[in-house]
Amino acid sequence: MRFAAIADVHGNYLALEAVLADIRAQGISEIVNLGDMASGPLDARRAMDALMALDAAHVLGNHDRWLIDRPPEKMGSWDRPAHAQLDAGHLDWLRTVPSTRIFRDQVFLCHATPADDNVYWLETVMPDGSVKMSPREAIEKQAEGISQPLILCAHTHVARAVRLSDGRLVVNPGSVGSPGFSYSVPFPHLIEAGTPDARYAVLELVAGSWRVTFRHVAYDNQAMAALARRNGNAEFASALETGWVR
Repeated sequence: MRFAAIADVHGNYLALEAVLADIRAQGISEIVNLGDMASGPLDARRAMDALMALDAAHVLGNHDRWLIDRPPEKMGSWDRPAHAQLDAGHLDWLRTVPSTRIFRDQVFLCHATPADDNVYWLETVMPDGSVKMSPREAIEKQAEGISQPLILCAHTHVARAVRLSDGRLVVNPGSVGSPGFSYSVPFPHLIEAGTPDARYAVLELVAGSWRVTFRHVAYDNQAMAALARRNGNAEFASALETGWVR
């Protein structure tokens, strides 16, 4: 069993196209998508059209939920411009996407944590704004009640794999379309990938054990940075240009 995991596209259709091409080049036909598909200052419509056309297992991200659970005037700066680009068909499709699901009986899918789509799982933000790997005990606490040997999450845009004490593997594939951002919850902090590449993961079951390979894919990130800048988001443009938030 071998498949690809993508997450956090955030309207970056050029990064998504490059990742899908790389997945095909790897001879992989099965894909799971861990959410946050459209929101951001890029091209929500083209990204959503591509994702909806995929024969993939999707789960809903916090930004996807915010596109459908509140009026535009209550949306944040990433969601409002995306919502303006989407039509009723896109939003109705998002309403059909579950927040968690089981893939092929072996894999548990969620966006952030099993219980909350807006909480970091594998990382912890400290009061001084530094971001550290979460203690294993805290990670395992969130995994209680999940019987699947492979657990996939996203949300932080940080590619990471954690082996739990009972052998289960928790994997965040990283972000396809957003290599950096700032956020104020629970404390102001930055997430920075350090390169502008699109990221995803390949998961493979070998001799009864799950293995992960993280893939970095180059694409025309400067075109997407220029689009973010034209749409008034210099911070997002900086992340797309360099992988750093400036």
